[in-house]
Amino acid sequence: MPRPGGGVGASTAATAGPQANGGGTAPVPEPGDAGGASASETAAGSQPGGGTTQTSAPAAVPQAKGGGTAPVPEPGDAGGASASGTAAGSQPGGGTTQASAPAAASQPGHGASATVPHPPGPDASPEGTPEPPAAPDPTGTATPAGLSRRLFVSRVVAGAAAAAAVGTVGYGTYGVLRGPKVKRVTVPLAKLPRAAHGYRIAVVSDVHLGPVLGRGFAQKVVDTINSTQPDLIAVVGDLVDGSVKDLGPAAAPLAQLRARHGSYFVTGNHEYFSGAEQWVEEVRRLGIDPLENARREMPHFDLAGVNDVTGEAEGQGPDYAKALGDRDTARACVLLAHQPVQIHDAVEHGVDLQLSGHTHGGQLWPGNLIAAGVNPTLAGLDRYGDTQLYVSRGAGAWGPPTRVGAPSDITLIELASKQA
Repeated sequence: MPRPGGGVGASTAATAGPQANGGGTAPVPEPGDAGGASASETAAGSQPGGGTTQTSAPAAVPQAKGGGTAPVPEPGDAGGASASGTAAGSQPGGGTTQASAPAAASQPGHGASATVPHPPGPDASPEGTPEPPAAPDPTGTATPAGLSRRLFVSRVVAGAAAAAAVGTVGYGTYGVLRGPKVKRVTVPLAKLPRAAHGYRIAVVSDVHLGPVLGRGFAQKVVDTINSTQPDLIAVVGDLVDGSVKDLGPAAAPLAQLRARHGSYFVTGNHEYFSGAEQWVEEVRRLGIDPLENARREMPHFDLAGVNDVTGEAEGQGPDYAKALGDRDTARACVLLAHQPVQIHDAVEHGVDLQLSGHTHGGQLWPGNLIAAGVNPTLAGLDRYGDTQLYVSRGAGAWGPPTRVGAPSDITLIELASKQA
């Protein structure tokens, strides 16, 4: 029962009714609340000395012997305390006790309040903080299935690339080993007489006889050249990659070359790596005429040849004055020179057509980029002033016996007279 001198209790959210013998008020119970108190309302109990006790949820009911109040238990809460409510108990001496969640209950004999712990909910972390849901992975790559698909695709792509590379290299190697094909090109010359119209020159360069491309390959080259029935054969350098002692037998089939006006030879840079003087003598022995800065007067035009620029280191470089200085400029002139860069000197000396090799047409990547950067023409027919330049892709290969995008060839040049 209330103590003498009890004060007045005020409710902040519920209607208060009169309380017996204490002059205070008690909350009016709402329908559905156990014990006549609302879990979200405020109740006040009298305290000795005229003090007041204010609570903010849940509602409080009088407590025996202490004149205070205790929270009304809600369903599911242990010990009768609301998980979010507040209860106030009276304290001797007119003090006020206010508690906010968890709820506080008055203890007999003193004004201290005890806190009822709130049990963690099902979605709370051990510290009481809710765990946010994991964000979905829109790409699906973080899942084992996504990783498996990506790994599968990468392996398929890598396998396809490897197969394509092997196939390309294999086909390029086969193209070299089977021997060069014949390429036919018509070149008109303003000074060529009508009687020489259709004159055929078989151009072969860069055979590169060596350990891989040996005697059998040389035989294929010879047979291909002879099949064109040329009037003249021009061997424009890089015939071998090795000494006469090592490669003499491999070059022996060259003795079978046949042309109406003979076969002619000029040195390339690889001859100077292999003993140029010995090879000049060897090709002469095989029936091929070496043009060492020299000229031959053919029936309808002049044929000249100059050494490769690599010979300058040995005092055997090109000498254009010796080869072209005293010729009759009224006649057409065809010059054999291994490297396309020699075209500039040919232009100065009034040459009508220069036949070259050296570039291999690039042979394979990245050689095509390098060759195109250091040569005025990579392959085919080009014009510089009044001089035309034809560059053969070559019959063999240097380094790996493989060509990609630059098939080997033997070119049959057909001279055309503008008077025909």
